[in-house]
Amino acid sequence: MNRPLSDFPNLQRRVPAGDSRERLVCENCEWIHYENPRIIVTGFCLWENSVLLARRAIAPRRGFWSLPGGFMEVGETPEEGAAREVQEECGAAVSIESLLAVYAIPRIGQVHMVYLARMESADFLPGEESLDVRLFDLTPSSIPSEELAFPVNRWLFDDWFRHAGSALTVPFTSGADRMDERMGEEPWHPNFPPE
Repeated sequence: MNRPLSDFPNLQRRVPAGDSRERLVCENCEWIHYENPRIIVTGFCLWENSVLLARRAIAPRRGFWSLPGGFMEVGETPEEGAAREVQEECGAAVSIESLLAVYAIPRIGQVHMVYLARMESADFLPGEESLDVRLFDLTPSSIPSEELAFPVNRWLFDDWFRHAGSALTVPFTSGADRMDERMGEEPWHPNFPPE
């Protein structure tokens, strides 16, 4: 559990010697607490010509559809984290094939790593964090685009359909120019409203 900064009165925000950014620094020992981006790992899970989505049972965006994913845990690889999240949210066993996309969102300190995964069977069931789990035909008209929980999910589907039929040799990414454009398209973020 994260403790509030007020529990650590010796930590102060300042630019430490030899650095150019403001950081949390201990006034007693000069220890520096580096605030790093959070890594979110996601499975783009395919079964034949369908993709697996979960309807969220938790905030934020309860009741909306999402690709199964969540925060990477200490001690696991991104691939292990993606497979774990799929199992926890959808009760599905998957084989991770490759990195499909990396979307960095600096404004909210997140890096999303999406993995192409093949379901080992058509067996799945909602986990504690899901109200429902379904396979959707992998066609633009079948994906519930207006009910997707997060912009990153929509970006992934947009990229997938834009490149459909072509050989993918590198992951989809969010270069700085494209990210500014994409973030400008978003009227909200569930936790971080526009500045």
